[in-house]
Amino acid sequence: MGLPVTDGLSYYCDDTLGIWDSEGFEIGNSASPALRARQTLDEIEKSPQDQQISVVWFCIDAHSKRLLPGEIDVMQEISSRGLPVILVLTKVPWSKNPLTGKVTVGDEVSDFWEWLHKPVAPDGHPLRLPVTEIVATSSLNAKGKGTGHGLGELVEKTLEQSPDSEKDSFRIAQRLNLSWKRAMGRAVIATSSASAAVAAAVPIPIADATTLAPIQLTMLARISVIYELELKTMLSTSTLAQMATQFSGQALARSFIKLIPGIGSVINSVVASALTATAGEAWMRLCEQIHQGKVKPQDLEITMENFGPNIIDLVKGLLVRKSSQSKTDAHAQKDGH
Repeated sequence: MGLPVTDGLSYYCDDTLGIWDSEGFEIGNSASPALRARQTLDEIEKSPQDQQISVVWFCIDAHSKRLLPGEIDVMQEISSRGLPVILVLTKVPWSKNPLTGKVTVGDEVSDFWEWLHKPVAPDGHPLRLPVTEIVATSSLNAKGKGTGHGLGELVEKTLEQSPDSEKDSFRIAQRLNLSWKRAMGRAVIATSSASAAVAAAVPIPIADATTLAPIQLTMLARISVIYELELKTMLSTSTLAQMATQFSGQALARSFIKLIPGIGSVINSVVASALTATAGEAWMRLCEQIHQGKVKPQDLEITMENFGPNIIDLVKGLLVRKSSQSKTDAHAQKDGH
């Protein structure tokens, strides 16, 4: 409100995701918007490689209901550099259908929203906007509080436009869609479980189960990063150190053997894989709760038992892996191998 806030060009980074914020292209500046955009992009290109732009959000206030020729020139300049441009309509009023609950752009700006998707020049000829996506957003709800609408879609569209090398960083940095973090976490768990299975291809005694600890602790650290938690900091408390010990290596293996009488005194590849997968799932569930603020580190001693690998999960994991192995063996025999 009032005079423009951003002066010049600013870079913000949380060690995972970086955002360049440039001042608006207000009317009255002696240089054309396209020239200023060109100068801005040239300045950013002098920055280190990890600060280069992957996707551009070009923001327009929905209430203005205007898209100026100078703004189109700016988007064209950005697009000419090979950068995807997402046109973000901000401060959008929303309308909710009382019967279906579906949320749509409010009547106040619906005509402008429709024009953006099929723009025409004053002479009636179709107008091409140099953008890859158009997203309507509001950071506040109708009462001016809480989370608005369209932010999740903006995250999804940004991810779609991001280079593959940047996608994980963007997933980690955003907080709107936990399913992405779970998918990343489970990919880490799958890789670690496979590594544990390889490590136990020749069955290892329980006493030597510490050989699995590096694999499992690395897995916990990688999952922690996905949820923006620093494992070294977390493990500075005795409670978390104790938990990490229980989640990996010999202690976990001993607990497992104790819970299933007759399983034997060695760990084979199936057991090692199941142990690692279940420990990973339990740790991921814990990290997610901390990430959302539902569990505070100082309360972990009370809630530890709710997150430790449980016997039902372990048995299920074993059954799935044994079933899969049996099918593989059956196919091998059928094929004469």
